[in-house]
Amino acid sequence: MAEARVEDLAATQSEWGGGASPFAVGSKKLGMWLFIVSDSLTFSALLVAYSYVRLASDNWPTPFEFHPSITGATVMTFCLLSSSLTMVMAVSATKKMERAKIVRWILLTMLGGLAFVILHANEWMHLIHGGMGTDKNPWGSPLFGGTFFTLTGLHMFHVISGVVYLGVIATGIARGKFNAEDVEISGLYWHFVDLVWMFIFPMVYLLSVKA
Repeated sequence: MAEARVEDLAATQSEWGGGASPFAVGSKKLGMWLFIVSDSLTFSALLVAYSYVRLASDNWPTPFEFHPSITGATVMTFCLLSSSLTMVMAVSATKKMERAKIVRWILLTMLGGLAFVILHANEWMHLIHGGMGTDKNPWGSPLFGGTFFTLTGLHMFHVISGVVYLGVIATGIARGKFNAEDVEISGLYWHFVDLVWMFIFPMVYLLSVKA
């Protein structure tokens, strides 16, 4: 009976033996997950605030024409989704640690991110030249400009940061300084950035199409 109790106690004890990974995950990956959770709260708060302001405004504008605004945003979405696929391929290449393939797929991911930033910056310039600012726009509630630039600007900052981050990882992989875990962690960040856009695109663009 005593031996059975000892076995039951051993079965319920944690597998962690006092090492450096109490959650059975590396410290770098755990740090990235904590960052993603905290950043998710930031974007969630911004999206909730945007939704509240939109519903509370009587003259909320719908300035986006199907072409070029929605078609352009669709192309941007395609760029990010394609970059997620290439990031998956980069992580997959780490199974055999094929450094040349890893770098190639990461560079393609960076290219997709840069295409997104260029298209988004071009759209910003088009809206600014059309009279839109952080406290004004010619179509309705001035709050639209502030919420639009804050939400999309923060996301674009994350994309730019992600491109720089991936560039550092690609350089490190090419020089043999980084390993498969580093590539996987950078992939977590990139997929998070892409996921956030999948909320911004319908809420900000598709629901603001000019009738």
